[in-house]
Amino acid sequence: MATGFTIPRFQLPTVIATLGRRLPQWPHALALVTGLNAAARLGWLPADSLAALEGRSFRVEVLDTGGQARFCFREGVFRPLFGADVPADLVFSANLSAFLQLLARQEDPDTLFFNRELSIEGDTELGLLVKNMLDAVEWPQLRFPPFAAGR
Repeated sequence: MATGFTIPRFQLPTVIATLGRRLPQWPHALALVTGLNAAARLGWLPADSLAALEGRSFRVEVLDTGGQARFCFREGVFRPLFGADVPADLVFSANLSAFLQLLARQEDPDTLFFNRELSIEGDTELGLLVKNMLDAVEWPQLRFPPFAAGR
């Protein structure tokens, strides 16, 4: 029997962001594009929406960790961008808890945006396309076997 888990709203201490901004940011971009490319290969991201992302660049900022990922979609693949001065067509900024709530589908982007917990800057049409694409994703349900007594 699965139990629901609610991700609380939280903000990490500012020292975390101060330290996080001093660390290399490329691992964040590599991790994110790896996940996005896997989702695309598994068919979780609609091909027609992906085609509309061609040549566009993105930045995701996790404010309370100081981390950010810069990436683009080029030639049908998400690719990391390593230049700090690379301008992005679309920027998403939020604290870690807001991004976790989005992933868990506990909150939708509109609610977080209107509650000022999610900032979206840049190309409005592109932002709407990405939002609708992510809303349409049917995340698979992960099933874990129940724990056997005595193990």
